[in-house]
Amino acid sequence: MEREKITLTGAPETMLATLYGRALDSRRPNSVLNDVEAARAVSRIDYDFRKTRMKGTSAVGVAIRAKVLDDWTREFIAAYPSATVLHLACGLDTRAQRIAPPGTVRWVDLDLPDVVALRSRLIIPPGGDYRLVGASVTSGSWLDEVPADRPTVAVFEGLSMYLHKEDGKRLIERITGRFPTGQLLFDCYGSTGIKLQKLVPAVRNAGATLHWGLDDPREVEGWHPGLKCLDALRSVDMPGLEKLPLGGRLGLKVISKIPGLRDAGRILRYRF
Repeated sequence: MEREKITLTGAPETMLATLYGRALDSRRPNSVLNDVEAARAVSRIDYDFRKTRMKGTSAVGVAIRAKVLDDWTREFIAAYPSATVLHLACGLDTRAQRIAPPGTVRWVDLDLPDVVALRSRLIIPPGGDYRLVGASVTSGSWLDEVPADRPTVAVFEGLSMYLHKEDGKRLIERITGRFPTGQLLFDCYGSTGIKLQKLVPAVRNAGATLHWGLDDPREVEGWHPGLKCLDALRSVDMPGLEKLPLGGRLGLKVISKIPGLRDAGRILRYRF
């Protein structure tokens, strides 16, 4: 089988690091995600994954973060079996395959056109009411084409920090203003995380730049009437951290004692 050469740079290239992290996790005996589709995609890519510097602790960390967002998405679908799921900046993430929603769910995977083209060649789409859309999340046109007739959950992992704050605010305002009810599920960096971005190998090696740091999750509540923060999990407090290698667990214990560093990353859930 001919492998797919990668020509992506900048922020889109960083999705290869998280893909590789999920693939590495899938090979562990106590895998967090068991993301075999990620491992299959990695095997079809012609790329030096050593560049990502993704190893044991960081790979499991990627999987733990993804699992929190997966579980919250499953909870929303369980409450609203005919929901719309907006999976924004989907990259090469196989979230729809992992969750395997019922056919009553409308699922939209969205990313930039060149990323979508690559995804189409590497990842087998799930069945059911599934759409793959090539567009920038910061453009308004794609959202107008999604019917506003159902409760809607928007999931965006590894996106907010690459946006400028005004673009992130506008995206949240558009989603909460269009759909009758729903949730926002996303990860973010605090301002300390933004300042230390060059210490993140995937960001540094891809030549990407992080912009938006969110220190107070309650700030977002003011961006739409009725928007309420349900969860603000710090990276050092996420469920599943016991699956990290010993070195990773010890490192997190140290970080959790240092103001600023312990708030460098969060996973957020909002209701609107």
